[in-house]
Amino acid sequence: MPTNKQRREAAQRRLQRQLERREELARKRRRNLLVTVAVIAVLVVVGAAVLISGVLGANDTTTPAAAGTVSCDYQPDTSGNPNLKDVGTPPTPGATPNTGTDTLLMSTGQGDLTLTLDRAKAPCAAASFTYLARQGFFDGSPCHREVNQPNFGVLQCGDPSGTGQGGPTYTFGEEVTPGTTYPRGTIAMAKTSAPNSTGSQFFLCFTDTDLPAQYTVVGTVDQAGLAVLDQIAGAGNNGANGNGDGAPNVPVTITKMTVVQ
Repeated sequence: MPTNKQRREAAQRRLQRQLERREELARKRRRNLLVTVAVIAVLVVVGAAVLISGVLGANDTTTPAAAGTVSCDYQPDTSGNPNLKDVGTPPTPGATPNTGTDTLLMSTGQGDLTLTLDRAKAPCAAASFTYLARQGFFDGSPCHREVNQPNFGVLQCGDPSGTGQGGPTYTFGEEVTPGTTYPRGTIAMAKTSAPNSTGSQFFLCFTDTDLPAQYTVVGTVDQAGLAVLDQIAGAGNNGANGNGDGAPNVPVTITKMTVVQ
């Protein structure tokens, strides 16, 4: 038979084991509680993020363009015009740069003109102009019209056919604002009376020119180029289109249009 001492020692061991089991259970409960709290916190954060995203995005159905670009729409000219020259269309029109400038050298038999195209003001026109220059589209083409009238002084170029009816096999929309003006030194894109009819023809203003805000201003001519234009204007035109409006008396041909940068 166990002695009283032995019974006491056995009881103490059982009590110790019970206390240890209770402590272990308590630790497990604390650990499980902490895990549960952490999971709930994560779910709350994720749910809030989803809710905020849904609220903010509920009315936003547009996809923003990449920074520094716009999307241009060059449409095929299906008029059947025989004076059109096919050199394709500008590449990647959906990512057309709208910052910075392009510099072109317009070499003519009467002298050189440096043209600075402003992508911020007319990104689609600038991209088209530069693309056509790189394709040699303008090379060897005449400047077919010169206007020398009060408040209207321009030299018009950009038609390889020389008829005043030609251009590329695509057209695109005008880039104008109600405040668009045409002071001396302006390069602007010619068009027909129809909307979205801008092509390759452009005019260089050698006087402050009074026109409605319908023609895309694509850039400016340098001072040396203006001096060349003044010489051409000084020789006048043949008046074939009316008083002070016709082919320049001094023939002007673009021998080369070079993209400098």
